[in-house]
Amino acid sequence: MWRAPGVGWSVHDGWTAPATVTGVIESLLVANRGEIARRVLRTARALGVRTVAVHSTVDANLPFVAEADEAVALEGPPQAVYRDAEQLLAVAKRTDVRAVHPGYGFLSENADFARAVTAAGLVWVGPPAEAIETMGDKVAARGAMAAAGVPVAPGSLGAVAGVEACVAEAARLGYPVMIKASAGGGGMGMAVVDHPGKLTAELEKVTAFAARLFGDERVFVERFFPRVRHVEVQVLGLASGRVVALGERDCSVQRRNQKVVEETPSPAVTPELRDRMCAAAVRAAEAVDYRNAGTVEFLLDPATGEFFFLEMNTRLQVEHPITEAVYGVDLVAEQLRIAAGEASDVHRLTPDGHAIELRINAEDPKRFLPKPGAIELWNEPTGDGIRVDAGYAAGTTVTPAYDSLIAKLVVHGATRLQALERARAAVAQFEIRGAERGGVTTNLPFLAELLDATEFVSGDYDTGIVSRLR
Repeated sequence: MWRAPGVGWSVHDGWTAPATVTGVIESLLVANRGEIARRVLRTARALGVRTVAVHSTVDANLPFVAEADEAVALEGPPQAVYRDAEQLLAVAKRTDVRAVHPGYGFLSENADFARAVTAAGLVWVGPPAEAIETMGDKVAARGAMAAAGVPVAPGSLGAVAGVEACVAEAARLGYPVMIKASAGGGGMGMAVVDHPGKLTAELEKVTAFAARLFGDERVFVERFFPRVRHVEVQVLGLASGRVVALGERDCSVQRRNQKVVEETPSPAVTPELRDRMCAAAVRAAEAVDYRNAGTVEFLLDPATGEFFFLEMNTRLQVEHPITEAVYGVDLVAEQLRIAAGEASDVHRLTPDGHAIELRINAEDPKRFLPKPGAIELWNEPTGDGIRVDAGYAAGTTVTPAYDSLIAKLVVHGATRLQALERARAAVAQFEIRGAERGGVTTNLPFLAELLDATEFVSGDYDTGIVSRLR
């Protein structure tokens, strides 16, 4: 079994090491932090690409900073610097890089930043700005998907203006309904309403939240499915214009609409359903002339096999490693190849085995409230089929300035049963201990509980599984 240099996990026989990306991309600015910055840096290093990292003042001693060929400190409040497009472009110019990889979060789905990168004469390692713009607007995306023949959940045709319009749409759809921010994403900017008397208050909350966080107060109404699975399809828009789907990931284990555990293949998806979902995902990407890595997310009714378009994430997903494990592919290398205009034979890959990703967060394992702090001990599990993508190490500190994700534990096995066994062993081996005072707390105890839960082990679960365990 061949081990990808610098990537840190085993892949299947028959897959060759990524060749150096030549021509367009020989140097890269990684405009992100933590584990995703380390992830991109590992592949870039394996490909012989010169790398530049950027970091806030509170991130100066994190591992990703030391792993780049060059690191530049960003000026300004830690919460804002990774979104400072002007400063990031200034760093790119000063360090003479050729391309920019945005990772996920921050500016990764910002169409204006994508345009600014290309306007500066740099290569944007991501989709066209127009695709980001269309898919980032949930109302526009619903319209584009419906026109492309992709199943769309019943809901308002466009944004709803005011309480009366919202009440009318909810009455037409039937309760319960979900109010969603048009510019929302990542589980933020939404509320479930199960009674007409609650609608006005929830509409005001979502509208205010959307205006404050996204700068766009538009909302739409969609039918809410009480028992549903969240299943997504990984797509790659190749440089040739062809769109390829690399299977599905089940992301139904969520708390507060935020993913906690993902697996591939989904226990709920049959071969026939997989074909239909992948075909719909390809149509979705083709409808916006998509290039590079992206993910089309669907809601799946496990009782009927019906699925509906939820959104498209126009970037690399947090959970991309499980697709890499099962397909034996380096998605970051493919991103760089596509951005460089190079050919790819990724369409010839076939899946092998089962993979599970568990997100290790700095949070209370019972109430899931953030618990950042100093890390005194950090011992990662090792063994066959185990991969850890971590943003922290012993001696570092998790600050409240950013998301609570501190590491991702990925396990791969020949079967789902073997993957579950390896996951249990790996969670038991993973040691993260906070300092005596002000130390970090993690959700590892919850992950251990989940892996033993009858509902999860059976594979017959839905997006309500965490609330039932709690």
